[in-house]
Amino acid sequence: MKNAVNDGVWSGSWVAQRLGVELAGDDGLRAMLGLALRRNPKRAHLLVSNVLGKHVPQSPAVVYDYGHRLGRRVFALLGEAQAVGAVVLGYAETATGLGHAVADGLGTAPYLHSTRRPVAGVARAGGFEESHSHATSHLLLPEDPALLAGAGPLVLVDDEFSTGNTVLNTIRDLHERYPRERYVVVALVDMRSAGDVGRMERFATEIGARVDLIAAASGVVRLPSDVLEKGRQLVAQHESAGCGSDAAARAHTARPHDVPPRAPEVLSLDLRWPGGLPDGGRHGFTPAHRARLEAALPAMAARLRDALPPGARRVLVLGSEELMYAPLRLARQLEQETGAEVCFSTTTRSPVLAVDDPGYAIRTRLVFPAHDDPADGPGERYAYNVAGGGFDCVVAVVDSAGDTPALHAPGGLLARLAAHTPHVLLAVVPSYVPEPQHAPERPAMLPEPLRGPAFSSYAPEEVGWLLQDLSEVTLEAPTEEREEAIQSGGAHYAESLPVEYQPSEQYQQLFHAALDTSAARIAQAVGVVTETVLAERSPRPVLVSLARAGTPVGILMRRWAQFRHGLDLPHYAVSIVRGRGIDANALRWLAAHHDPHDVVFVDGWTGKGAITRELAQAVEEFEKAEGVSGFDPEIAVLADPGSCVRTYGTREDFLIPSACLNSTVSGLISRTVLRADLVGPDDFHGAKFYRDLAGSDVSVAFLDAVCARFPEVADTVDTAVKELMAEDRTPTWAGWQAVERISEEHGIHDVNLVKPGVGETTRVLLRRVPWKILARKGAGADLDHVRLLAGQRGVPVEEVGELPYTCVGLIHPQYTRGATGADGRAVNV
Repeated sequence: MKNAVNDGVWSGSWVAQRLGVELAGDDGLRAMLGLALRRNPKRAHLLVSNVLGKHVPQSPAVVYDYGHRLGRRVFALLGEAQAVGAVVLGYAETATGLGHAVADGLGTAPYLHSTRRPVAGVARAGGFEESHSHATSHLLLPEDPALLAGAGPLVLVDDEFSTGNTVLNTIRDLHERYPRERYVVVALVDMRSAGDVGRMERFATEIGARVDLIAAASGVVRLPSDVLEKGRQLVAQHESAGCGSDAAARAHTARPHDVPPRAPEVLSLDLRWPGGLPDGGRHGFTPAHRARLEAALPAMAARLRDALPPGARRVLVLGSEELMYAPLRLARQLEQETGAEVCFSTTTRSPVLAVDDPGYAIRTRLVFPAHDDPADGPGERYAYNVAGGGFDCVVAVVDSAGDTPALHAPGGLLARLAAHTPHVLLAVVPSYVPEPQHAPERPAMLPEPLRGPAFSSYAPEEVGWLLQDLSEVTLEAPTEEREEAIQSGGAHYAESLPVEYQPSEQYQQLFHAALDTSAARIAQAVGVVTETVLAERSPRPVLVSLARAGTPVGILMRRWAQFRHGLDLPHYAVSIVRGRGIDANALRWLAAHHDPHDVVFVDGWTGKGAITRELAQAVEEFEKAEGVSGFDPEIAVLADPGSCVRTYGTREDFLIPSACLNSTVSGLISRTVLRADLVGPDDFHGAKFYRDLAGSDVSVAFLDAVCARFPEVADTVDTAVKELMAEDRTPTWAGWQAVERISEEHGIHDVNLVKPGVGETTRVLLRRVPWKILARKGAGADLDHVRLLAGQRGVPVEEVGELPYTCVGLIHPQYTRGATGADGRAVNV
């Protein structure tokens, strides 16, 4: 086994000695794993697999056989009857090849891997977050929408099983859509703590499914409490000293801005990849595909063998990020066809420090720009342990989507490789893109929008609700029951409603005091965002609020347009649900009645930007599926403290009083509901009208109080808009980065449980089970209502010196009704 031990030294000893990290477990664990330092603030250490074929070049037979043997163990566990109906799901990017090999071991199972590359014309069948990763968003894009819908076992494959968060996120997402009775989790190494083992067992019980785990080896990683800080210091120390180990002398890390090497002399190789054969499992890989590949491999490997330079003794086949399986199979076949020593590894997005020491797993690092036009923009990519590897030839295997000018540029991957090997071959595999799916015809007619006073306390001209009325359905559940169901994966938050509480007299006084204080500030933000929309988006926009927090803001923007320009703008409210997307039927209605180019989506504020991302993805999928174009997913918001959008009234995180209350400041409308037994494929999402709360309703009073300040802020708005137009408003996503940091620092490991900003913190206290509140030191009256609610819930408020938001609400992680940190009492507001 290559790179497991260097001169008798374990390749994790360097990190273990300096960070105090302990690796304990099965006898073969250290042979399988080394350690390195992440260039990532979320985790200090990286477990580096010697048998995965990602960071460490390894014999392709070793890499493939590990996965194939795990697949045979899954077959033995399930038995032939259940194995026939199994589907295998692998994780991008590191486990795409491993998962495919597991599917091969099962023999009859179709394979799909998650991807971070959106593909035009392919609708999303699911998605999830990987909270500890450097790149979190996973998409599921099967060509056959029914691939994940069967009742047979789902086999989930990852290289490393550390906490179980990623797997639980996946099962939670998929079980809501396609419930099944059995899941099998497969990993090269199982490194869970006893607590994580128990959590998965409880999770399986709660969703009523069996969850088994199979791993090649198991153990634990013991980390000192200060490991993150020590890791950051070590990375900073070695990077400042130039210890990147990229050049032949391993003296520094080559970066794209260094003086580039000479243009590479690269020989292109035509593999004659079979037409229509998928290059991997991004859109599904069936047993029929497997049979075609097996038949074609000998001839393709022979072409590769014949293209090798004479006398080549050591050859590296280098895959590209998610493209692991095709180059792995080519390398394994080549290993059988030639007398040369053949190794396999792939490039990666993962930023890792390189240290040239026998006791360190990542000895060298090549750095080059992304070359496949990634959805998340340009960035660095890496190839580890290639420089200094003594390879006579490197065969770079990329898909056609990655065969771009950036690949061939002087500072690109091929040039970096040419500086460290005398021969570079390039083999391009055609990127498989499924044929567009033709959606079945839907009913041509959709109902007209609901309007007040029959639905909501707003005047009928103020807003049309593209929703269905579920007022007669009992949907409310106690806060603690909802939280437990949501976190266990037993229910989605949009399938039920929190109980709507009428505010106490003390809380009402706080609301009115906050409104008096902030009405002028809100009026100015309304004016600024409306004028920006009119100047940049459309002279006669169609305002479409995201129900329900966006609805009061949409009405205020409509009123400003009337006040300042005499415009009578149409305004609607639609539902968007995190993890489920926007109401596609509402978009169909809008496209049938208005020009999509005029539609401007409106929300109250941004937190970490989850809804911003959700809307962009949902609009893209809708337009591809429906053949409709023109919707701009950029949200216009009153406040953008998360720096997620370009159209906003302010980026300050201040109290918007409409965030203090629930339905009684939003037209007496509940949050939206999406449940399969209530909302059919041709229905609008649902909501309730709480007519019985009319005595506490301040919806119109809130609007009137803000509108009364329009005249006094008009001149200030004009000045602010001119200044805003001259600024660089490019989103920095600083809020998302802050949330990831807070999630890790507080041991939550799930960004969905971190709610930043005054508005989101208030929602946590009103609707969820709060754990603690972080408040910026010195925050004043904007947090009076937060302190009151926190006191009533028995939730601590911790003052923090450096916080990009005024406050952040933390939902109780791993909540059960016996959890500590919140007293479980109902909110009394």
